[in-house]
Amino acid sequence: MSNTNQLLVDWRNLLNHAIMAREFAYAPYSHYKVGAALLTQSGKIYTGCNVENAGYSGTVCAERIAIFKAVSEGEHAFVAIAVVTTNAGSPCGVCRQVMREFSVDLPILVGDTNYNYQIFTLADLLPHSFGPENL
Repeated sequence: MSNTNQLLVDWRNLLNHAIMAREFAYAPYSHYKVGAALLTQSGKIYTGCNVENAGYSGTVCAERIAIFKAVSEGEHAFVAIAVVTTNAGSPCGVCRQVMREFSVDLPILVGDTNYNYQIFTLADLLPHSFGPENL
């Protein structure tokens, strides 16, 4: 579960990490580079970039890479995530569902490389979601 009350979010810093992560994107097919930065309850920031594949289904989004990196190191409590593209594109449905596994109210910064951004909650982007409590 996210808990922004226990850890103050420095949105500019999180956005900066996402912009830097975007530079490592491997997007030879779409040329649509995405960077993500995930802040965990422990205060660590995990970054990710999209990695495309010629077989398309093997492509992994920046948001999921950041989340999977955090989970693979034992983190399950997320405070916020920043996602950066050239045009402030919103996370895809698969990424929204992966985020939902850990928090229904996760704050999501959606921004561009010029530091323009909006902040949403996951509930804003994925209303009427399906989560662990539905099983």
